[in-house]
Amino acid sequence: MTDGQTKARRLSYSHGTGSTPLLGSCIGQVLDETAAAYPDNEALVVRHQKKRYTYRQFHEEVELAARGFLRLGIRKGDRVGIWATNCAEWVVTQFATAKIGAILVSINPANRTFELEYALRQSECQSLLLIRGFRDCDYVATVSSVCPELAGSHPGALRAEKLPHLKNLIFLGGETAPRGMFHWQDLLALGRELPTEELRKREAALEADDAINIQYTSGTTGMPKGATLSHHNMVNNARLIAASMKFTSRDRMCIPVPFYHCFGMVLSNMACVIAGATMVIPAAYFDALETLRAASEEKCTALQGVPTMFIEELGHPEFGRFDLRHLRTGIMAGSPCPIEVMKRVVNLMHCSEMTIAYGLTEASPVITQTKTDDPLELRVTTVGKALPHTEVKIINPATGKIVPIGATGELCARGYMVMKGYYNNPEASRQAIDADGWLHTGDLAAMDENGYFRITGRGKDVIIRGGENIYPREIEEFLHTCPGVGSVQVIGVPDAVYGEQVMAWVKPLPDAKLTPEAITQFSEGRIAKYKIPKYIKFVDSFPMTVTGKVQKFKMREISIQELSLQDAARTQTA
Repeated sequence: MTDGQTKARRLSYSHGTGSTPLLGSCIGQVLDETAAAYPDNEALVVRHQKKRYTYRQFHEEVELAARGFLRLGIRKGDRVGIWATNCAEWVVTQFATAKIGAILVSINPANRTFELEYALRQSECQSLLLIRGFRDCDYVATVSSVCPELAGSHPGALRAEKLPHLKNLIFLGGETAPRGMFHWQDLLALGRELPTEELRKREAALEADDAINIQYTSGTTGMPKGATLSHHNMVNNARLIAASMKFTSRDRMCIPVPFYHCFGMVLSNMACVIAGATMVIPAAYFDALETLRAASEEKCTALQGVPTMFIEELGHPEFGRFDLRHLRTGIMAGSPCPIEVMKRVVNLMHCSEMTIAYGLTEASPVITQTKTDDPLELRVTTVGKALPHTEVKIINPATGKIVPIGATGELCARGYMVMKGYYNNPEASRQAIDADGWLHTGDLAAMDENGYFRITGRGKDVIIRGGENIYPREIEEFLHTCPGVGSVQVIGVPDAVYGEQVMAWVKPLPDAKLTPEAITQFSEGRIAKYKIPKYIKFVDSFPMTVTGKVQKFKMREISIQELSLQDAARTQTA
C-alpha cells in the first residue's frame, strides 16, 4: 500500500492527550485550596468599582455570601439567577452558589422583558440577583412589569402569577434596594447570622457531577436553550485551558468579556482561580479604552476576547500610548479570527503566546485550543488540537460516518466536558447528544494529518450557489486583505435563479475610500468568480450578541428587506 493510499484511508478522529489529569473536585474545593496556597495573591481587581481582594479576602467574602444564601433557605439544586454586567458581586456569587450546590442561572445582560421572563420561567428560578440596569434597559422596571406583585411584597416573600417559583430578589446597586427586594448587604448580614458549620454540612453533601450552572445559548438560532453544566465540566475545562496557556499564580488576566457567558465564567474566572492568578475586570461591559488602560496599568500578562474586541482595541486612537509589554498570552475565541488581526495582536500587543480556542456552551465550553508554542501559522489558520481527555471526530452529517483526513464535515465531541443536557428540554438534549455520548456541534470543520482542526463555518452558514458550496469564512479571510477593510462578515441571501448569492457586510477602516466597485475589482482574479460578493453593504457595526458573536441570521433578515428579496426567500422555503 502506498503512502498516499494510507493517508486516504485515515479518518478524522482525534483523542486529545496530555499530562494534566482530571480532577474530581467541586468548585468550592478548588477555591479553598487556592486560597490556602496563595492567600496574599490578588484574586480580584474590579477597576470600575475600585475593589481589590486578595485570595484570603475573596474566600471570606464568598463564604459569607454562601452562608447568606443558606440563611435565605436556598437548597441544593435550587436555581439562582443573576442579571448583571461584570461586577465584584457577580464573581462572588459564581463561587458562593457553587459552595452551597445551588445552580447559577446566567442571564444575558442584553435581555429585555420577553427574554427575561422566558429564562426565569424556563429555569424555574427561585432567586434573582440584579443591578439597576444596562444601557437603555431599566432592570428594576422590567422585573416589575413581569411581576407587578413585587410592589406589595416583602423581601423574600414574592408571589408572582407569571413566575410562581420566584421568591427572592437581591439588588446589587449602590443605592437603597427597591421595594420587595433584599440588598446585597442584607445578604451578607444574613450570612453573619449563620454558623460556618452549616455551610460545611452543605458542602459535604455535594458531588462533582452535580449540576451547578445553566448557561443559555446565545440565541443566534431560535429560542435559547439552557445548557446545564456540572462542577466536573467547569473545573476540568478551566484546568486544561489554563494548562494550555501555561498559566501560573504569577499571571494577571484582563477580562473584558461578560461573565454571563462561559468565556467569562470558565475560560477567565475559573481558569484564574485554578491557577491562583489574578482576575482584572476593566469595566462593567466591554470598553476598548478601559481594557487597554487596565492591561497596561495592572501589568496584565493575559488578555481575553472575541476577535471584534481585539479589532476595536487595536483600532483605538489612543492605542499607541499604552505599555502592553507585560502581555504574554490569552485566548481569542467566540468566532473565527481573521489572520491579519491575529498577526497584529502578536506583534503590536506583544501577545506572542496568544492562543485560539474553539468550543460551544454545551461543551463547557472549549473543545480544541492551540498551544503557546504552536507556530504562528497554526495559530492563525487552525483552532488547535483536541484538549486532553477530549475525543473529536468529523462526520458526514448525512451518513454519520467519519470522513477522511482533510475532508469537511460536522465536528462532534465526547468526554468529560459535554453538558448534562438542556434544562427541562429532553428532546433538545437527545438531538444534541447522541446515544453514544457524542455532542453534535452543528459546526463544519476539517482535521489535518497532525490533528489540527480548521472551522469552516456552521452548517447553516454554508452558502449554496448554483450547486456550489461556498464557505463564508474563506471569503471573509480574503476580504480582510483588501485595503481599507476593517472588518467583514459574509452571508448568503436568497436568489431566484441560483438559490443563493454571496453578500458581504463591510466595516471600513476610518477614512477609507471604499466602494463596492473597488472591492469587486480587488476580488476579480484573486478568488473564484462565483465567490465574489454580488451584494456589498457598508456598515458601522454588525448585529451582535452581548458576547460579541455576530448574528448572521439578523444580517440576512435585514438584507432580504433592504434588497427586496422576499419572493426569492419564499421560494427557498416553499
